[in-house]
Amino acid sequence: MENQNSFRFPSSDGVHQIFVREWLPEGEPKAVVQIVHGIAEHIGRYDHVARFLAAHGFAVCGGDHLGHGQTAREGEYGWFAKYDGWTLVTADVRRLRQLQGEKYPGLPYFLLGHSMGSFLTRTYLCRYPGEVSGAVLSGTGQEPAALVALGKALAGLICCLQGDKTVSPIVSELSLGAYNKKFKPNRTSADWISRDERAVDAYLADPLCSFQPTAGLFRDMMGGLQYIASPRALGQMDPDTPVYLMSGGQDPVGSMGEGVKKVYGYFQKRGTRDLTMKLYPGGRHEMFNEINRQEVLDDLLAWLEKHI
Repeated sequence: MENQNSFRFPSSDGVHQIFVREWLPEGEPKAVVQIVHGIAEHIGRYDHVARFLAAHGFAVCGGDHLGHGQTAREGEYGWFAKYDGWTLVTADVRRLRQLQGEKYPGLPYFLLGHSMGSFLTRTYLCRYPGEVSGAVLSGTGQEPAALVALGKALAGLICCLQGDKTVSPIVSELSLGAYNKKFKPNRTSADWISRDERAVDAYLADPLCSFQPTAGLFRDMMGGLQYIASPRALGQMDPDTPVYLMSGGQDPVGSMGEGVKKVYGYFQKRGTRDLTMKLYPGGRHEMFNEINRQEVLDDLLAWLEKHI
């Protein structure tokens, strides 16, 4: 039986306290896995993943990002910061890695980023090369550069005209709304996340997942996507860091597998020596909440065990 606890640490923004959950194994951990969650969700949604890993000897942790979960204050959900939001959130991911590294010196340390968390993890690999033992990218992707630039410009314009905390129906419809259209006729607004209807309903019923991201967050995230596709940033990555890309073959964030292959190509071009990609046929965006989630967890465990 794993032990659970929570704590907080000061965010890089100098204002907020980042809320962190931790799941510890019985006895000494053999490695640490830090989970980096996605947009409009929180670390508590990974409880089943963390319990599974803790049961196999891993110390697991993860924080709620700025504007998310128990870190956000009222009126701030779906918003990072007025300036440099992407940089601040990436720095918070790194700060937790440092804190846990001090707690567990010498242990192998892995980042597991899902969706927006995978973009943050890729940013981390570019900004802070060689600081982790490996990275798992779940539900990642890369939209065409022109589309990302358009999205950033549109979100930036809305920030200028209406404020960066504005929730824009246009921006939401062009992003998350577009993902769901691929699964018409739709039962819910989140059919795209999983084939498991109970998982979709649990997501929609979660009060910490019910908000719409702000124009400011979309502006920041599009800037992050531009950064992680730039040759300069990609050139800074450590080719000795093992990377595992895992996604559903029907995940619209990964352009139904094509975007995942594109990201695989980035790492390949950089010369990443240990690179693995697994696409699950029929799987949608959240493979840890899919109908074959046990297979996905077993594959994750096998990859981590191999890289300790």
